[in-house]
Amino acid sequence: MEGVLICLLLGALLLKAFPAGQDHAAPHSGSGLAPEVSRIQFTPDLMPADIVGSMMIETGDRGAKSLRFQPGPIFANLVLADEINRATPKTQSALLEAMQERTVTSGAVTHELDRPFLVMATQKSHRDGGHLPLPERNSTDSS
Repeated sequence: MEGVLICLLLGALLLKAFPAGQDHAAPHSGSGLAPEVSRIQFTPDLMPADIVGSMMIETGDRGAKSLRFQPGPIFANLVLADEINRATPKTQSALLEAMQERTVTSGAVTHELDRPFLVMATQKSHRDGGHLPLPERNSTDSS
């Protein structure tokens, strides 16, 4: 539990669990930590908009149409991300932007994420196959 508290300060936690345990470790860790919790199951067909949200067309009372941003599951205080290495690099990048910048971009608009913001993630075991590599840290990154 001490490690989870340290990660609350840092904002990210990657759990490398055994295949039988990866669905059990992250969800129970989120109990009582944050006011709003969401879960994202990463799959090969998951798109960045499925995580960050997208623009929706609304029809007003008089028939006028307008665009409204519908936030995705990343707009929670605690995001439980299962098997993040199953998603495409573009979708992984959307998650990494949220984790590093504490913002998400939809179209030309950047949206701030609420604080506290923590991502607890699991990755699929390399022995099981069906995964993509996670991006390596940039060697020029000082953090």
